Amino acid sequence: MNPSLLTVSLSPHMYSGESVRKIMTGVLVALMPAWIVSLIVFGWAALKVSALAVISSVFFEYLIQKYILKKDPSVSDGSAAVTGLLLAFNVPATLPGWMVVLGSFIAIAVAKMTFGGLGNNPFNPALIGRVFLLVSFPVAMTTWPKPFSGAMAAVDGVTTATPLAIIKEGLKNGLTPQQLMSELPRYSDLFLGKMAGSLGEMSALALLAGGAYLLYRKIITWHIPVAVIGSAAAFSGLLWLVNPVKYMNPVFHVLTGGILLGAIFMATDYVTSPMIPKGMFIFGGGIGILTVTIRVFGAYPEGVSFAILIMNAFVPLINRYCKPKRFGE
Repeated sequence: MNPSLLTVSLSPHMYSGESVRKIMTGVLVALMPAWIVSLIVFGWAALKVSALAVISSVFFEYLIQKYILKKDPSVSDGSAAVTGLLLAFNVPATLPGWMVVLGSFIAIAVAKMTFGGLGNNPFNPALIGRVFLLVSFPVAMTTWPKPFSGAMAAVDGVTTATPLAIIKEGLKNGLTPQQLMSELPRYSDLFLGKMAGSLGEMSALALLAGGAYLLYRKIITWHIPVAVIGSAAAFSGLLWLVNPVKYMNPVFHVLTGGILLGAIFMATDYVTSPMIPKGMFIFGGGIGILTVTIRVFGAYPEGVSFAILIMNAFVPLINRYCKPKRFGE
């Protein structure tokens, strides 16, 4: 018998025509609508933050691979650029440049390259960078520039509170959601992009457009986004039905903060999310419930980043629990 007939190559055994570069390029294209909205809302400040985050992320990954890991740099695959842009989407437009660069270093050097690079990191690198900045520089990370429309100028020095922060502070002071509605943007403004927040939280419409493109390209599946958004809406809706005087309605929770950004672009990261649909539903459902729990009962007005990172830690267990039976068992 010819021994070569018994040789079996390593998996996977199907060729899809996709590559890391094509996938990352698709993600960058999907992020463009939200990025353009951030430029319109925050002007040159948004351009500065996003450019610094992307360039420094690529630079740090190149240096680490070239001079520390002694391997050919793979920055051309686009993964470092995606990490940088997602980090920029999670910070205020007026965050000092050196903090942006420091966040990029933590995201690339600590959260990604320490574990061996793309494919080996257990936690989403951009969110690790964002949480590090939030814990280290809470004032700078929660100083939100006031949004505006139709101009491309800096917004330094004019700040305001996010809708989530307004609700958090108002409820703490004994006010009801109905009394606070006059201080909040209209739902149409939340949907189109006219509120305070990070670069990537501006427009639900832009994020949904990017998500539709990712689904069309089959870069992501619908399971995680639907699970995150659905569980957040269901849990917040249940709280609202129980006590509408104390809790905000589910529409508010879905349209504000980073739920859509997290559900579409960050929870769906291939490396840090489950592999099969059953696990994706568990993963996404946990993120949605944890996000609302932190928003309503925690110290922070927003909880998406923490929720995703917590569920990232459970991914190995979820994959093990949802592992299909071997053929023949």
